[in-house]
Amino acid sequence: MRIGELAERAGTTTRTLRYYESRGLLAARRTENGYRTYDEDDLRLLQQIRTLQDFGFELEETRPFVDCLRAGHPAGDSCPASIAVYRRKVAELDGLIAQLQAVRAEVGAQLLRAEAELPHGPEPRCELGAEWDTEAATTEGRQG
Repeated sequence: MRIGELAERAGTTTRTLRYYESRGLLAARRTENGYRTYDEDDLRLLQQIRTLQDFGFELEETRPFVDCLRAGHPAGDSCPASIAVYRRKVAELDGLIAQLQAVRAEVGAQLLRAEAELPHGPEPRCELGAEWDTEAATTEGRQG
């Protein structure tokens, strides 16, 4: 298949495919007149790259998966180098989750402090909230 068909089937652009080619992730074969040609294996490579990128992998992190597929393995993650990338990514995600949990704990603590400092009178209302409450009460009165 030619580059336009591959791009369409992979859900990407010809520009992206040429970029992957320049990075050595996709290898085009050339016809006698110089057109790039690809096959179903190239589509599998692209699908692997796109799936990993959807998961947050950088383009270069996809290389071991592509190499694994090119080596004839049935899946891009059935090689030791791919598993090592998975391990690094899981460790990175665990670190990010820990950071987010720490931030959430701090924001939660700030919220509790702020709520504790509120005066014990009625909660202040914004004008928009008051209009909504009036409209909701009127609507409820019509229904009941």
